[in-house]
Amino acid sequence: MPFANFKVPAGTITTEQKQQIVQRATDLYAEIYGERARASTVVLVDEVADGGWGVGGTVLTAAMLNGER
Repeated sequence: MPFANFKVPAGTITTEQKQQIVQRATDLYAEIYGERARASTVVLVDEVADGGWGVGGTVLTAAMLNGER
């Protein structure tokens, strides 16, 4: 069973964008493994709480991503 897990900052994408992620990831697995994989592909879109993630040893927030301090 193909599985993809996307982690995004909470509140930064819409329901429609989440649907796009699910559809495109499923399409990608079906392209690679064949249509038989489509029905069993699992895609999770997890929203991570603001400040609950970081890059390069620095905790990031949505404000920082938007250029705010």
